[in-house]
Amino acid sequence: MSEDLRYPVGKFSRDPNVDAVKRAALIGQLAEAPARLAAAVHGLDDTQLDTPYRPGGWTVRQVAHHVPDSHMNAYIRCKLAVTEDNPAVKTYDEAAWAALADARTGPVTPSITLLRVLHERWVAWLRSLDDTAFARTAEHPEWGKMTVTDFIQLYAWHGRHHAAHVTELRKRKGW
Repeated sequence: MSEDLRYPVGKFSRDPNVDAVKRAALIGQLAEAPARLAAAVHGLDDTQLDTPYRPGGWTVRQVAHHVPDSHMNAYIRCKLAVTEDNPAVKTYDEAAWAALADARTGPVTPSITLLRVLHERWVAWLRSLDDTAFARTAEHPEWGKMTVTDFIQLYAWHGRHHAAHVTELRKRKGW
């Protein structure tokens, strides 16, 4: 684990050489992401859920709501890349979404459930794609041209990244 509280599993790095075996492993990580986040927040009370994972960072509750928000956007980005010719994909103001009342105060169970069912559908669809589909692209305003494989790498990392925010906080706090 990284000593940087912002990046407990390290910063994201795109691998340009992902073959079918690596891609299957990444899809496996996407399949595991909901259970990993659910386990990370399991048993936490409201005070613990409302604790920032680092000074100046989001609370555990906000992280639990952010992951499905982000992964819904990712799912749509992947679908757009496969069905359109290099579409432009949109970013969203993650901090503004995390500041909304549902993310600041809402129970985490609906977001954990949403992540689970979203990933069931996303992973099943990804496992149905052929190599041509994984090479399809979308234009991201910050990352540039990204293949479906690039998105899979990013969001497999993203799921591990945010679950580790919570698990590392739990270790530091002795929860």
